[in-house]
Amino acid sequence: MLAFLAVLPVLTVGVLLVGLRWPASRAMPVCYITAVLLALFSWKISLWQVAAATVNGVVIALSLIYIIFGAILLLNTLHESGGLRVVRRGFTDVTADCRIQVIIIAWLFGSFIEGAAGFGTPAAVAVPLLVGLGFPAMAAVVAGMIIQSTPVSFGAAGTPIMVGVSNGLKDSPAVMPYFEAGGFTEWTDYLAHIGVKVALLHGLAGTLVPLIVVIFMTRFFGPNRSVREGLAIWPFALFSAFAMTIPYMLVAVFFGPEFPTIVGGLTGLAIVVTAARKGFLMPDASNPWTFGDRKQWEPEWQGTLHVDDDEGPPPTLSIYRAWMPYVLVGLLLFITRMKALPLVDWLKAWTVTMPEIFGTEITAKVQPLYLPGTIFITVSLITWYLHRIDKQAYGRAWKSSLKTTAAASVALIFTVPMVQVFIHSGGGAADYAAMPMVLASGVANVAGQAWPLFAPFIGGLGAFIAGSNTISNMMFSLFQFEVGVRIGAEPSLIVALQAVGGAAGNMICVHNVVAASAVAGLFGKEGDVLRKTCWPFLYYALITGIAGLLVFLLAMPGT
Repeated sequence: MLAFLAVLPVLTVGVLLVGLRWPASRAMPVCYITAVLLALFSWKISLWQVAAATVNGVVIALSLIYIIFGAILLLNTLHESGGLRVVRRGFTDVTADCRIQVIIIAWLFGSFIEGAAGFGTPAAVAVPLLVGLGFPAMAAVVAGMIIQSTPVSFGAAGTPIMVGVSNGLKDSPAVMPYFEAGGFTEWTDYLAHIGVKVALLHGLAGTLVPLIVVIFMTRFFGPNRSVREGLAIWPFALFSAFAMTIPYMLVAVFFGPEFPTIVGGLTGLAIVVTAARKGFLMPDASNPWTFGDRKQWEPEWQGTLHVDDDEGPPPTLSIYRAWMPYVLVGLLLFITRMKALPLVDWLKAWTVTMPEIFGTEITAKVQPLYLPGTIFITVSLITWYLHRIDKQAYGRAWKSSLKTTAAASVALIFTVPMVQVFIHSGGGAADYAAMPMVLASGVANVAGQAWPLFAPFIGGLGAFIAGSNTISNMMFSLFQFEVGVRIGAEPSLIVALQAVGGAAGNMICVHNVVAASAVAGLFGKEGDVLRKTCWPFLYYALITGIAGLLVFLLAMPGT
């Protein structure tokens, strides 16, 4: 019964958003109230703790809104300068085929941005760029969400492993015997040991991600609604997958968890763009696949953010100047996340903190200069000068961006506080563990020896709830480790399955979907996005869970 109560907020999200197709701005207030009532009357935590968790959630939501605004502003700045039309023409020169474009932008460029910044930034960069290239808003959002899988575990220079798993396991009495038995002398070596398993599992499941993205484009948004048109480019899709995942796995094995996604994304981008220019494994250039005439698109595909070919000034910019803003975004995200550089400490020095809110242990913290939104706005200002945009046109970019961002705010202001109440529901008068842990324990009791199959789903549940692979790993890594010990499995394998599932859970994370939809100007259709992205999540969690279960069974004595 307790596990059923714990799952109620998650079920409410699923029923209202996916089942009844309510817009997030309407559904999430109901979900927030559900979580609050459970926390107060079943878990019996204090009203002050609920209020503190809510305030912390609002602070996080405002940070997300700031990132969304910056991403939209950059896109609108490029639109006003004519740079977006040049970028679109540049991609058309490589290929006019949207199936290839989505692989290059979402899978490869998105992977690099994930490796550099993490925390949903790829969607803020890739989704509006795809919309600017002529993709339907919903197609862009779905593509941006599906690739939030393989790259995520090593995003933000390995934060989900180096911070999430580390904080979840470090100094635990249950972990130290295995750490010592493995002959590890440094804690980072044990994290790297887990990271290798994570990379290999991702390499297995990630092989089909580019092809899945393309199939979803052609099946749900193509003129012919055809799976076959997506399957037609399987050689190029698999080549693009290996171009990223092979260097990704090699870096994880030989250099550790900080740089697999950054190196994999950049290497894959260089290899695949070069191959596409030379026509290697490319589809017939005389018949490129597109989304067809915009007039034939379904109304629910389209958002308020779109850029038509016949709008804006003539494209007089060079391709290099047009692309420079995105180059600057990638460069600035990379150098501001490199811990070896002093810039990181300088940007983090200005920290706005609300310690022990309302006398609880909950502390809200935000570092405005370190947020990706600051980089987007900075690059927008540089682009204003670099592209010589007049003040009136630049003012239009700001006005339009503020209007679009405001429309996303209502859903996020309720979504993130709901998540925070859910996470901080432990320690009440009822003496129950927090709701996510109660739910996971209930699944573990049912699963028994088959737990490796379920471990990625618990990681995904954590990301679905918290909106972060890092937070999912913090919540569940020790729990997963202890379940592994209980069933006689290698605990580091179970933790790796947790990390992989937590990465894939970003595909179905509600506030990531809301944020990605917002940057595309797609409002009220978040449930439709989730109805599509839940299938690739199930594939990802199931294939890695089966792999983990097979490894566990083969390692059992007498097998």
